[in-house]
Amino acid sequence: MDDRRHPFRDSVEDRRTAEEIPSTAQSRSPTYRLAFVDDDFMLREELRPVRLQLELLKPEMAMDEAGILSTIVLFGGARIPDSAHKDKARTPALADLSKYYEEARLFAFKITSLSMLAGGSENVIVTGGGPGVMEAGNRGATEAGGKSIGLNIVLPHEQVPNPYVTPELCFNFHYFAIRKMHFLMRARAVCVFPGGFGTLDEMFECLTLIQTGRMGQVPVLLFGREFWDRVINWEALASSGTISRDDLSLFRFVETSDEAIEAIRTWPNAGVRRGAIPGR
Repeated sequence: MDDRRHPFRDSVEDRRTAEEIPSTAQSRSPTYRLAFVDDDFMLREELRPVRLQLELLKPEMAMDEAGILSTIVLFGGARIPDSAHKDKARTPALADLSKYYEEARLFAFKITSLSMLAGGSENVIVTGGGPGVMEAGNRGATEAGGKSIGLNIVLPHEQVPNPYVTPELCFNFHYFAIRKMHFLMRARAVCVFPGGFGTLDEMFECLTLIQTGRMGQVPVLLFGREFWDRVINWEALASSGTISRDDLSLFRFVETSDEAIEAIRTWPNAGVRRGAIPGR
């Protein structure tokens, strides 16, 4: 039975047919290629709006098909090692930060375990898909027997997804902006571990979106108050008037996975959010 929703010939069929025609000067011409399978055409400067749309659509469709309804976001440093390899860290300070790899791993394990009790479609862990804290998040979810998402991005230096990302939920991006949208489109909480420029960028963008009302308020949890107070003078921002003192309530500091889970549960309006974490 033909279950196609329209009577027109399928694009997959036409691509196959076009590849099988005799080779002539005309059929070998770049202008003769079907536009949607012509890489040279798709990579033209004028096609940037189409590529932006494709990067928005492809992960969105895949996550819809996988039944992902909501996520818990983990941001954090790619250079932070697990405790088993902290002796190979670039600096003693990075070695000390390895405790946050273990905390991210434990947090993801607990969140994923709770998610699976409710069917596994809500509060799915999402990370940047790389090493460090990102690996810890995907690893904890895997150890709990659940799925997790990795949003990787092409960088000038070699980068591959960490081995714990669920393969069918592993994505690669060209545009940082679209990747950031996917981090937050389904987010029910954002957990930020110590990190560098990328982590700071992601944290401040999230806080700015919430502060300006461009995004609904969700729990934003900063793991490791000592680290964050050392790198950012929050009080100076408020006392100088560059942010309001109320803006300091847009996030909370936590130290452990249990503190973070309790903070998500007790965040204002937590009980009315889709995918809310149930109480004990």
